[in-house]
Amino acid sequence: MPQLDPAPWFMILMFSWTVFLTILPTKIMAYVYNNEPSHQSAEKPKLTPWNWPWY
Repeated sequence: MPQLDPAPWFMILMFSWTVFLTILPTKIMAYVYNNEPSHQSAEKPKLTPWNWPWY
């Protein structure tokens, strides 16, 4: 039963996990987003009460 022979499949498994754990994270972390999040201003926003017309 050749499908139970782990020799070729084990090397494929190890090679694929090596690629997943070494090459892909560096490529993903090097990705630059088009719209970087901006920092909010330090001053607090002016809060005004909402005037409910039916209350």
